[in-house]
Amino acid sequence: MDEFAEYVYQRRPEYRHLSTGDISAQKELRKHLKCKDFKWFMAAVAWDVPKYFPPVEPPPASWGEIRNVAANLCMDSKHGGTGTELRLDICVKDGSERTWSHEQLFTFGWREDIRPGEPLHTRKFCFDAISHSSPVTLYDCHGMKGNQHWSYRKDKTLFHTVSVSCIDCNPAEKKIFMNRCDPLSETQQWIFEHINMTVIEKIISKETSS
Repeated sequence: MDEFAEYVYQRRPEYRHLSTGDISAQKELRKHLKCKDFKWFMAAVAWDVPKYFPPVEPPPASWGEIRNVAANLCMDSKHGGTGTELRLDICVKDGSERTWSHEQLFTFGWREDIRPGEPLHTRKFCFDAISHSSPVTLYDCHGMKGNQHWSYRKDKTLFHTVSVSCIDCNPAEKKIFMNRCDPLSETQQWIFEHINMTVIEKIISKETSS
């Protein structure tokens, strides 16, 4: 992989100290056959790979807990997998008991999907919705946007581009679901713990120009 090995080590630092063994024979064979280097392979053959799997992970738009303005409760996926419905629960940072059972860290990343976990350690499940009234569930990330394409808008709403609706909630029942967007409704307003406005503005600009 030549210099591209460094990208692997950056993502998996535990690999850096593992021995690759003696590969001198392989290097000599490559030299003898006058093989092109890995950089040529990435440019001429796998030119589209960085678009979907960038060597260096781009910064996320927002991450951390997602707190509802009206309820002052947080989104929680309870470490669930495909089909798990998101719910509201007492925010761990507000002193919730049994913190091990909660999963309240999420990342709205460069793919414009939302995944459980911190930016460099997200799980392979994404927020998914199928209509303007459906619950918000976790589903295997497919990277094709569609039902998993979201936008975090300046009015603090989480907008779903396919159903043209926003994430809403019922604080009393702790349910999270899609609904027609109402920017004045505090049950549709969500606050991420951390926000990168540069990335947010870039996403918004791309949406308005398309």
